[in-house]
Amino acid sequence: MKKFFGEFKKFIAQGNVIDLAVGVIIGGAFSNIVKSLVENVITPAISVLTKNIAFADLFYALDGKEYATLAIAQEAGAATINYGLFIQGVIDFIITAFVIFLMVKVINKIRDAGKKEEAPAAPTIKECPFCKSEISIDATRCPHCTSEIAE
Repeated sequence: MKKFFGEFKKFIAQGNVIDLAVGVIIGGAFSNIVKSLVENVITPAISVLTKNIAFADLFYALDGKEYATLAIAQEAGAATINYGLFIQGVIDFIITAFVIFLMVKVINKIRDAGKKEEAPAAPTIKECPFCKSEISIDATRCPHCTSEIAE
């Protein structure tokens, strides 16, 4: 039993387990930010464009009767196909995916802004035109074939 707990302690102390835990916690916090942005900013703006269509009230009652709202149909015990809720789910997914895309794009831009692009290093070798060996860029004579190298 002591060996088992020792292995467990070793497993927990590994860096990748702690990294995963931190990732899950940060992911949860990021999820709350995205959810709030979608629910409180973007969805209300889109509802203005869609003229406040209540997708939740788009359904088909399988008993053939007409109901004013989904809630009334469910109170009556009618089986319903709630295609409006499905449409709303798809719209929410697309909006959320788009917001995540934009946020990742901004984060990548911020992260990349701090990096300076390094100029490619100047070549340090060249090829001997006679024996095709690699030689120093400053060489005036090939160390392999002893040919004189013209500048």
